[in-house]
Amino acid sequence: MENRSQREPGRGLLSVLIGAVGAGPLLLYGLSATSDRIISDLGISEAHFGLLATVCFGCAAIGNATLGRVADRRSDLLLVMAVFGLAAASFVLVTVPAGFGMLLVAASVAGVAQSFPNGVTNRILLERVPESKRIGWVGIKQSGVQVSQLVSSLAFPVLAVAMGWRGAALLITIIPLVLMAMAWHSLRSTPLLVSAAVSDSDSVDAGTASAEVAAGTGVRPLQTPKAAGHPGIVWALAAFGLLNGIGVQATNVYMPLFAVRELDFSLVLGGVTAALAGVIGVIARVSWARLMARGASGLRVLLVLALIALAGAALFFASVVSSWSWLLWVAVALHGISALGVSVVLMSVLMRSIPPASMASASGMVTAGMFAGFALGPLGMGLLIGSDGGFAAGWIAVGVVYLLCALLAAVLIRMTRRRTRAS
Repeated sequence: MENRSQREPGRGLLSVLIGAVGAGPLLLYGLSATSDRIISDLGISEAHFGLLATVCFGCAAIGNATLGRVADRRSDLLLVMAVFGLAAASFVLVTVPAGFGMLLVAASVAGVAQSFPNGVTNRILLERVPESKRIGWVGIKQSGVQVSQLVSSLAFPVLAVAMGWRGAALLITIIPLVLMAMAWHSLRSTPLLVSAAVSDSDSVDAGTASAEVAAGTGVRPLQTPKAAGHPGIVWALAAFGLLNGIGVQATNVYMPLFAVRELDFSLVLGGVTAALAGVIGVIARVSWARLMARGASGLRVLLVLALIALAGAALFFASVVSSWSWLLWVAVALHGISALGVSVVLMSVLMRSIPPASMASASGMVTAGMFAGFALGPLGMGLLIGSDGGFAAGWIAVGVVYLLCALLAAVLIRMTRRRTRAS
């Protein structure tokens, strides 16, 4: 009979992984979905509203770049509990009626909550989930961001109509608190895989995995991160994440406002645009992860995603020029299919390339690139919207960014081909 401690992890752990990835972004998605009302209530400009995303993702970028090595040395349970605790705190801060400054503080706390979820969840996958399930679970847990987008974009406007946006924030605080309780139970009841346990034991005892143990159990020795830094693939993925991140959050943050201001959508229907992107993004991330699990080339998939995102940006621009709302819905769908699916491909490539001992820090660098883009995108978009060019100039800029993504992917594919031929 199979020992209970050797049973495979189940839905409880998977739910915690999804929640860990999605808890930090909950706040910003909710604020974005009710941006028209927040801007009116606080008497701020569109560019000022964009500062919320810039501060949030700026803190996340700094955190991912600086806390990765620290996260490598901390327990999974401690890190996951910190994620949910910080996410809950950010919502509580929003309820304090202290003006725009308090929203900036709340956004910064939400940003810190996004500093290490990718690294710790990737490590949990490597150490607790069998290899046969691993890449598939990457897609599912990375869809946590879009689950967050769906929940917040639908719930926040509806609750804001009934009880104000501060009341909505207070009620939604319950979500990260429930996830915290689930994490406490799931991580304490899900054991390490035999391979991870052996590797941890060896690294503590001798600093490197024992060749004798590895030979006796078929376990790959745990590799200690090299002092020289991360390999080139990490920096290449971070660069792609930076560019894609600019387009993603320029779109996510201002899409509901665009629908309300330019196409005369209601506040709730404006939130539905972001919710639809979230639904499609969940499906896309799971689908792209399955494709990666079948051995697809990560760089080729990134090129395809960049081209689809470019088409979406063109349709956003066309909806401005024509005022045809149906073009917006198609653009939203293309945005969800492509740009929102990039992170799962980036993380899948990392899972193939980086050993567990370096996973938190390597994931942190790639995620830092994405969050740097997330910080720059809304700031730039807000400035363009406030200029004479308006939303039209903003969507053109988003298209240019996705074109650069496609060019970067094409260059990386060509370099990989040359390296393969040379070897």
